[in-house]
Amino acid sequence: MESSSVPTDAELQVLAQAVAEETLRQRRMLVTAESCTGGWIAKTLTDLPGSSAWFDAGVVTYSYEAKQALLGVDPRTLEHIGAVSEETALEMVSGALARFGAGVAVAVTGIAGPSGGTPDKPVGTVWIAWKRRGGYARAQLFHFAGDREAVRRRTVAAALAGLRKTLTE
Repeated sequence: MESSSVPTDAELQVLAQAVAEETLRQRRMLVTAESCTGGWIAKTLTDLPGSSAWFDAGVVTYSYEAKQALLGVDPRTLEHIGAVSEETALEMVSGALARFGAGVAVAVTGIAGPSGGTPDKPVGTVWIAWKRRGGYARAQLFHFAGDREAVRRRTVAAALAGLRKTLTE
């Protein structure tokens, strides 16, 4: 996704449909924990009719306080490593599963821009984590090009593609 064109709404819906079908087939529920996408992953999934059969909850946490209170992210992780980090993404996805009855979760944290980037973490830096209940969390670092809209669309697409992979591996 990183060097490809910006995903359209229709392309995001195709990815969401694939996630929906696999989640339903496995009789699992799904939860999202989002920062830089502001609930866009949850919206894309719940745009599908019948999503209440497999979509449990979506949590949007931008502040450190919200990440701690709603997802159990360790304040030391945020203070010493930062919100846009592998550690935070892993704690977000694990916290989402711990707090809800879902069987699979995705978490995203990143810098969508146009401001907020640093030399170490430029705009477009995004960590995405996925986890199935009873399994190990995994996270992946992305560097998405483009403006705020493009970074967020690419993040939603990568999150959905990773969910499908997590469900089928």
